Amino acid sequence: MESKSYTEIFKKNGIKATKQRELVFGLLTDSDVPLTVEEIYVGLMEKEKNMSLSTIYRILDVFVEKGLVQKSNITDNKAVYEVVGMGHKHHIICISCGKIIALDHCPIKEYEKALEKETEFEITSHKLVFFGYCPECKKKNEGDHGK
Repeated sequence: MESKSYTEIFKKNGIKATKQRELVFGLLTDSDVPLTVEEIYVGLMEKEKNMSLSTIYRILDVFVEKGLVQKSNITDNKAVYEVVGMGHKHHIICISCGKIIALDHCPIKEYEKALEKETEFEITSHKLVFFGYCPECKKKNEGDHGK
């Protein structure tokens, strides 16, 4: 994670710039996939050893309240966070280990256009999440069935 200053973004959104907020925002900005609080905590361990989970939760609450970060429950058991406006992303999630992979394109862009035309809605956003087994978990599951 390279060192960037997000002071202007924070200022524009009425958020006081602190080192800890910059580190959390930077980690989220640099990530291709949404992150859990635990993943953020682990990702910041070497740069900010004294940051607690409760501090990360408070920082994320501010970011969500100000509309900089989106909180989603795309996995069944944990909330994940990602920076708003970082591009349109869809994900594949392993239902066994929780691994998340971002798709590099939108597979339903044409369908969205057709749906707008058909319904006369102006569609402003959508979410698409695929669930399944990653190659490692699939291999493990196949091994379990062979016993």
